[in-house]
Amino acid sequence: MNVLYFAWVRERIGLPREEVESSAETVSDLVDELVAREERYAAAFADRSALRVAIDQELSDFDAPLKGAREVAFFPPMTGG
Repeated sequence: MNVLYFAWVRERIGLPREEVESSAETVSDLVDELVAREERYAAAFADRSALRVAIDQELSDFDAPLKGAREVAFFPPMTGG
């Protein structure tokens, strides 16, 4: 699946997107897999409450199932202005 990173998440990981092979059942499982890879992922996902997630361009949460997902995006909360 494609995993996209935006704003400071992208800055900490150093990539805007990547193709990930995963057996994760939920978004949280996917994050656990990413964090286990390298320190830069651990830094980006250290405070999950400071992140939002979208699955196939629909806002979701970290307990959401990934079955059939083609894209997961991580980004900080959006502010108005």
